[in-house]
Amino acid sequence: MAEAIEAAASVVNRYPDMGSVSLYEALSERLGVPTSDLAVGTGSVALLYHLVQAFCEPGDEVVFAWRSFEAYPIAAAVCGARAVMVPLTSDGRHDLPAMAAAVTDRTRIVLVCTPNNPTGPAVGQADLDTFLESVPSDVVVVVDEAYREFVRLDDPLDAVGAYRDRPNVAVMRTFAKAYGLAGLRVGYLVAPSPVAAAVRACALPFGVSAVAQAAAVAALASEDALLERVGSIVAERDRVAGGLREQGWTVPDPQGNFVWLGLGEDTPRFAAAAEEEGIMVRPYATDGVRVTIGEPEANDVFLAVAEAFTPKV
Repeated sequence: MAEAIEAAASVVNRYPDMGSVSLYEALSERLGVPTSDLAVGTGSVALLYHLVQAFCEPGDEVVFAWRSFEAYPIAAAVCGARAVMVPLTSDGRHDLPAMAAAVTDRTRIVLVCTPNNPTGPAVGQADLDTFLESVPSDVVVVVDEAYREFVRLDDPLDAVGAYRDRPNVAVMRTFAKAYGLAGLRVGYLVAPSPVAAAVRACALPFGVSAVAQAAAVAALASEDALLERVGSIVAERDRVAGGLREQGWTVPDPQGNFVWLGLGEDTPRFAAAAEEEGIMVRPYATDGVRVTIGEPEANDVFLAVAEAFTPKV
C-alpha cells in the first residue's frame, strides 16, 4: 500500500477521479456486486450522513441501539430527523426485538452496528434474519460493519448476502480499521441500486482523494496479509479480555479490535488512572470506556491499571 500511496501523492496537483472508477471496479470484483449497487465516501461516517440526507425529512425517525456509534444521533439531528435510541441488553448487545418494536410509520432507517461500537458484541446471521423479517420492506436497514474483519462467531453474519436477498438492506464498511487507512478517509456502501444511487447523489464531488482511492484499491489486493495482521490482533484481544475476566471484570463479548468496561460513574476516574500510566482509553461520559487493542506491552499496562483500580461502591 505504501507504494500506491507514494505514487498517488506524486500527482496531487491533479484532481482525483470524481467517479472513483478504479475503486468501484475493485470493489465490484471483490464483492461480486454491480458497480451500480456501490457508493464510496470519505469514511463510513460520510456515507451515513449521505444516507440520512437522502431518506429522511424533518420529523422522520432513525432507529438504532444505544449506546452505539456516536455519529448516529448527530447524523439524524443534522437532517432534522428524530433519533430513536433503543437501550442495549445488559451484556452490551442489540435488543433486536425491541428495535423492531420501535419502528413506526415515520421510521425511514434502522441502523445495526455489528460489532457494536463501543461495547463489542456482534449480531449473528440467525438473529439478523429474524429481525429483518419483522421490519417493513420500505424501511432501509443499514448493517454497519466497520469492524467486521475482527469477528469470530460460530454464526457469522453475511451482510452482503442479506442485501442480495432483500430490497431494503444496505451494508456500510470502511478501510479505516482493519485496513489501517483511518487517516485517508475512505469507506463504501453496498445497497440495492436505488439506495446506492440516492447516496451517491448526496456525495460531494471529488470527496474521496486520489491517494485514498489508490490506497483502498491496493488494500483490497493485499487482503491475505491484512487477515494475518487481523488474526494477531484478535488473539491479543482475547488475551486481554481473558485477563480482565480473571481480575473479576465483566466484559461483553469483544468482536471488534477493542474491549469495553461498563464503569458507570467511575468512567472519568478510570480514564484518568490510565492516563497517569501513559495510556489512553476512550471514555464515554458515565457509561464506560472502550480500550483499543494495541501492542502487547501497552495492553499489559492497561491490565495493570484495571487490576489496581478500585471501583467506588
